[in-house]
Amino acid sequence: MQGFSELQLGDLDEVKVSVVLHPGATLLSLTAGTLGGRPHGVPRHWQRAVMSAAPRNAAEVLRPLFAPSFSVIPDCVSPTVSMSEADADSHLERLADLSPETLLAELEAEFPPAVPAQWRPVVERPGAWIQAYSHLMRVLWKEFRPVWRRADSLLKRERERIGAAAVTDRLELVMGNLSPRFHFSGTTLGLPDQQAKRFDLGGRRLSLVPIVSGNGASIFAFDDPRMVWIGYPLPALGVLWDDGGPDEVSPDSLALTLGQARAAILRAAAASLTMSEVATLLRSTPAAATYHCAQLEAAGLLDRERHGRNVRIRATAKGEALVALLT
Repeated sequence: MQGFSELQLGDLDEVKVSVVLHPGATLLSLTAGTLGGRPHGVPRHWQRAVMSAAPRNAAEVLRPLFAPSFSVIPDCVSPTVSMSEADADSHLERLADLSPETLLAELEAEFPPAVPAQWRPVVERPGAWIQAYSHLMRVLWKEFRPVWRRADSLLKRERERIGAAAVTDRLELVMGNLSPRFHFSGTTLGLPDQQAKRFDLGGRRLSLVPIVSGNGASIFAFDDPRMVWIGYPLPALGVLWDDGGPDEVSPDSLALTLGQARAAILRAAAASLTMSEVATLLRSTPAAATYHCAQLEAAGLLDRERHGRNVRIRATAKGEALVALLT
């Protein structure tokens, strides 16, 4: 029976949230859903492509990572050990450089008092396993890299969406709609997990990681003292699933027309942002935010209205129509 781990978020207005576009998280989910027997909802034609590219010993190499009743993967062999947005090759190089001594030490620390049976063959020949595992992950990423690149505009739009929700104190809407496999109630997020534990955010940063693999993607880590991260299905992922589609997804027509910053402002205008919230969304200075809003206002796409001590933005009918037309 599927269990759930729970993350207590506390006061949502105090949660520090960010979006991390992490290729290693997608690679881990893809591997789990294609070769690891985990229900990540990877579409069948992607599964076939990945399995056809995988070495013959893939199932044997991955058996320790995805054994039934275990959900823990040692950090040193996970492509998600660092939540930086470095390219996947950087994460894969770190795996290839992993020393047998580091792997053995982490296995002993992760699984006291004895290493589980599925890891014992690795303990006997750690160097050979590391070589086979790093080669396998590199092969899988080479096969899937074009899909990650095609998802670029979708990933950037997702960062804008989460950013707008965060600066307008609407995080509960985001948390309640991350995935149909997650449960959100009050300030508690439940995620499918065989270990079924409870965790407290405790003031740490919450990093949301959109995953480009399948509509059931679910991976997370709560043990870092500085941050927790949650991988969830990238919204609109289905537009990438067409076998005969172009090498790139449709470009962001609104951004091509207005520029990235002004497109982000116009999409977020429905939330009636203040000017300081616009600057936060853009990660820019207040002066730069004011300039972009003024240009949109001059084009008849945006209104700025004073509400007490704050100036808030609102898309005009023309602005709303442009967003609908080009999104």
